[in-house]
Amino acid sequence: MNFPIPFAKMTGAGNDFIIIDNRQGVVPGDEMVNLAIRACRRGKSVGADGLLFIEEDRELDFAWRFFNSDGSEAQMCGNAARCVARLAYMDGIAGQDLAFRTIAGPIHAKVNGTTVKVQLTRPQNLEPAISFELADGSEIKAGFVDTGVPHTIVHCQDDDLENINVMDMGREIRFHPRFSPAGTNANFVSVRDPRTIDIRTYERGVEAETLACGTGAAAAAVLTTVWKLTSPPVSVVTRSGDRLVIHLDPSDPGHGDILMEGIASLVYRGQLTEETIQGG
Repeated sequence: MNFPIPFAKMTGAGNDFIIIDNRQGVVPGDEMVNLAIRACRRGKSVGADGLLFIEEDRELDFAWRFFNSDGSEAQMCGNAARCVARLAYMDGIAGQDLAFRTIAGPIHAKVNGTTVKVQLTRPQNLEPAISFELADGSEIKAGFVDTGVPHTIVHCQDDDLENINVMDMGREIRFHPRFSPAGTNANFVSVRDPRTIDIRTYERGVEAETLACGTGAAAAAVLTTVWKLTSPPVSVVTRSGDRLVIHLDPSDPGHGDILMEGIASLVYRGQLTEETIQGG
């Protein structure tokens, strides 16, 4: 790697990311995982939920490689998609209407000031009603859908959502044999009204509750609409307090197009030094 490495720190609804323009190959592919793990450490480095690299693409505006803070490579991340789209527009890499390549497929986005709308991949593997047992013998009733990454949605009452132990229950659901070997993100939602839901998410790869998860918000909107608890567009209030607006096809919410809209903010720009990858 050639240090120092310029980067941007961005946040979308409370999800924060380190973004590196890697079109010149500053960070070789075999060193990306280690850099992601080291740079995403909170308290010891920049700290982030994930690190992504902007790469050249022959057909689209650019491609990305996205790594969670544990070094695992993710197929998709909705909030990161909004952040990278805005940065690409600000830095002249792409126009206001743009498209970029992810493992989950091409993602289309439109930038309007600080607001970014992205078209997520269509939902797959929808299972509106599943059940499984936890280690204590309790039964969980939930729904499952893949909105670029796999998500399990548990419907809670308002009081339950505030008091639920997201770390422990989320971790158990995330690693439950029912979802082996890929695992699942675990989301807990309550419905305020037919247009608004609250959500808490245990995020796979971060292995903790995050302040927001874009694909999780989309999955929650899909399933609450399928359950006829909400009607699109659905405003999803994340743990950070920020809202993501999910636009669905009302005639086919479980399989149709998904658009996610929200603010993406540039926090600061900086340079990673060699000390980023050193130390404990």
